[in-house]
Amino acid sequence: MFNPSLTQAAAPAMNGFLAARAVPKAGLAVHERASQKLVETQQLLKERLNPQRRVVHAGDLIYQAGERFGNLYILNSGFFKIVNLSADGREQVVGLKFRGDWLGFDGIAANHYSCDAVAMDTGEVWVVSYEALLAACLAEPALLQVFHTAMSREIAHDRDSLMSVCTLPADARVADFLRYWAESLAERGMRTDQITLRMTRAEIGNYLGMTLESVSRALSRLARDKVIEFVEKGRRDVQIPDVGALSAFVQRCLAPVPAPAPAMLQ
Repeated sequence: MFNPSLTQAAAPAMNGFLAARAVPKAGLAVHERASQKLVETQQLLKERLNPQRRVVHAGDLIYQAGERFGNLYILNSGFFKIVNLSADGREQVVGLKFRGDWLGFDGIAANHYSCDAVAMDTGEVWVVSYEALLAACLAEPALLQVFHTAMSREIAHDRDSLMSVCTLPADARVADFLRYWAESLAERGMRTDQITLRMTRAEIGNYLGMTLESVSRALSRLARDKVIEFVEKGRRDVQIPDVGALSAFVQRCLAPVPAPAPAMLQ
């Protein structure tokens, strides 16, 4: 599915939370258009903002809660988690970000970041001064549209994530989690019928509001239903023959159980 002219731009996105190796058949044209749009957007940002490039490794902090706000961060490669620390010291993963996403919107309102942004693997971040971005947007309407689109996408994804956690049963939550990330990778020009989970079961559970055991049971049920397959004993490499089957699995979990037929009178 790769356009040869995009290979160099898309290659860095192979790092991260999900590493992918095959192309989903459904929605191929849609994913290609989305991938092309991402490349064009990254090129515009690079040309108009001349961002500072920063290479990060797993565990590196991009920014942390309480730090004074001044920059926004655009992900050029790698995967990142947004972590909120509760008053009693518990960590809660509240967001997962990858190529094309922006970090730091949480710092605009109060002039300081409210969460930690942590790299989950080796990647590259583009650092952009917020004041410089605003000035550039005045001179370049297309850049302003990119900025607003990034904010809107984050709001929409946060809403969808909350809906999933609040309304879906455990098994469906995990299926929807895999579906979203596989489709997101495809939109970025990546292959998705075999993925490598970069998060532990405990980290996935933390993000989805589930226990480690519940995540493991959900993945096992998905495997029993042939929606996914585990490639090796380590159960980190997961095959997804059909991403659409994950959506169908979610719908089956939500389907009401038919009431038993009333007993016939003798």
